[in-house]
Amino acid sequence: MSAVDERLRRWRMVLGGGEADGTGCTLAGRDAAMDAALGALYGGAGAGGTRKASGERSAGLGGSAPNVARWLGDIRTYFPSSVVQVMQRDAIERLGLSALLLEPEMLEAVEPDVHLVGTLLSLNKAMPETTKETARAVVRKVVEQLEKKLAARTRTTLTGALDRSARVSRPRHHDIDWNRTIQANLKNYLPEYRTVVPERLIGYGRAAQSVKKEVILCIDQSGSMAASVVYASVFGAVLASMRSIATRLVVFDTAVVDLTDQLDDPVDVLFGTQLGGGTDINRALAYCQSKITRPADTVVVLISDLYEGGIRNEMLRRVAAMKASGVEFVTLLALSDEGAPAYDREHAAALAALGAPAFACTPDLFPEVMAAALEKRPLPTP
Repeated sequence: MSAVDERLRRWRMVLGGGEADGTGCTLAGRDAAMDAALGALYGGAGAGGTRKASGERSAGLGGSAPNVARWLGDIRTYFPSSVVQVMQRDAIERLGLSALLLEPEMLEAVEPDVHLVGTLLSLNKAMPETTKETARAVVRKVVEQLEKKLAARTRTTLTGALDRSARVSRPRHHDIDWNRTIQANLKNYLPEYRTVVPERLIGYGRAAQSVKKEVILCIDQSGSMAASVVYASVFGAVLASMRSIATRLVVFDTAVVDLTDQLDDPVDVLFGTQLGGGTDINRALAYCQSKITRPADTVVVLISDLYEGGIRNEMLRRVAAMKASGVEFVTLLALSDEGAPAYDREHAAALAALGAPAFACTPDLFPEVMAAALEKRPLPTP
């Protein structure tokens, strides 16, 4: 195929065919099948697509489980996994296919990802028993993928932070904190030798098996926070597996639910959430505040877009009180890879004024954010 023909073929795939596309290119074989799969979703005539009276094409999958299942099989055949996930998400949003996810055979055909998990969680209460086991299997597959990607690095990063947070005065050589040691001994500088005499050594401690820090994850489970709920549940399970950190996980809308006793299985945590509904951040923070026993060793992570339906001023007073008692307070507007989130800018500015900056955080950055909070260092905001 010449370069010109290849260019026309690509334009034909983009434009979707028809008399107005101007390419004069006819597709066959695999190209035609790919075009039909794209057309069913984005406006082509294949796989259930129809043509309006005006000649303009419209998308469609026929609305039946067999048609959709066949289409899901087609896109998995012709496109890479990352593209399949985008197309699935678009199909759910553009064509209203959420209800079909309640059928087990449909769930077995989809490509699992974080967004699909969020959709399944939002359908949890309407899901028939015959579908729930399949849904749990889909969710578990995604959770295991995330744990495999995130767990080891998170444990390594936080273990280092816990070690560094415990200072000792008689460290072993490889545990010496040279920056702090030099700073503490500058008075012993000998100009003629250009040397600092280290009368006092400062070193990193080794984290013991006892609990060193307490972490409370306070997660907004409103519908817009679906991806954040998934990632936070996985991170919560990872933190709970570390003996030196006592982890509590709380989810909230207008009510507060403590899911700490389910942290050994993040799938149970996720199915214990109820996406959607209102938001009462103040009530959630009141509950978290009541669980703090060692303020100076506690990190509270609020994961919310800050659209507050409760008492705003009381919420801010609680945050101020926690910080004054020594609590490290972190506000994440989102914990996901979805880009800049929508959030209440007025509340974010008010928290920043209290010394609790609010920012969106990717899953890759979260371990560094937690490490900084545990060490009481400035947070690595994006």
